[in-house]
Amino acid sequence: MSLALRCCSQTVPLASSVAQAVSSRAATTLVQAQTPSSLLEKTLTRTNKTPALPFAARGYATVVDGLKYAESHEWVKVEGGEATIGITDFAQSELGDVVYVELPEVGTAVEAKETFGVVESVKAASDVYSPISGEVTAVNDALVDDPSKLNTEPFEGGWMMKVKVSDAGELDGLMDSAAYTASCDQ
Repeated sequence: MSLALRCCSQTVPLASSVAQAVSSRAATTLVQAQTPSSLLEKTLTRTNKTPALPFAARGYATVVDGLKYAESHEWVKVEGGEATIGITDFAQSELGDVVYVELPEVGTAVEAKETFGVVESVKAASDVYSPISGEVTAVNDALVDDPSKLNTEPFEGGWMMKVKVSDAGELDGLMDSAAYTASCDQ
């Protein structure tokens, strides 16, 4: 089964994971097709006031609701006093194919807006910044063996580190999904 986005009388093929995440300010039509010539099977009409999915996509970059985002394109998911941190789908798409990841050591203290690691791609090397302060409690060692997880699963298997939050007030200075989407659109 192939998936496509139909908007403004044009049909654009989408990967299934992206198609599941499609959202926009205007009405969007999602087409499920058996073949390129088959008819429209399913239509989803969506607006900002009644989102049907827990995440939104702009082009090919996904933004997950319920996370906090830094201007430097890192995301934070807080559960209890622990935060999981990674780079956004937008960041990985700008970097291209990731080939190397450098992570901090467990027990390291990280400070908000300071570097904690490096991501290298076929295009460039980029520092990664901690959106919050705290102590590193875990790192995703699977990224060392397979850095491409940052490209394929930026919000799941591509998380980079977990941090025991030392100042929960720093979360207030981060963006929610709507604000982050708007910042990426500018």
